[in-house]
Amino acid sequence: MKHLGGNVQRLRQRRGWTQEYLAEVTDLDLSYTQRVERGQVNATLGTLTTFADALGVTPSALLRPGKPPVIARGRPSAKRRP
Repeated sequence: MKHLGGNVQRLRQRRGWTQEYLAEVTDLDLSYTQRVERGQVNATLGTLTTFADALGVTPSALLRPGKPPVIARGRPSAKRRP
């Protein structure tokens, strides 16, 4: 869980989200979300999955050191032929 908080914070900021918005999207308490980002609490597997879903990454990506890869969401756009 060492890298979870930093990865959550980095991805949240990359999206331009506030901590309040992340808490709202994940339906988690704001103070809990802040403590996770600071590494002050150990998140459960369910919470890890909740953060991953909201941020568009796999749960394992949140646990890796460094910058986690962002997973594209939705259907790929259709390529038009000339």
